[in-house]
Amino acid sequence: MKSSTKDNAEGKMHQVKGKVKETVGKVVGNQDLEAEGTVEKLHGKVQEKLGQVEKVVGK
Repeated sequence: MKSSTKDNAEGKMHQVKGKVKETVGKVVGNQDLEAEGTVEKLHGKVQEKLGQVEKVVGK
């Protein structure tokens, strides 16, 4: 699998995991879990964008 495709897929996976953690944290009132989810979701967005940039650059 190409690096750009891998980064894109992993980025989407992290976004989904982050959203789940964020939602569960809100529901149960756990601010730490909610914050962890927000950070993981953001990390996923960055990784997905990195994959898109690599695809355009041709790496």
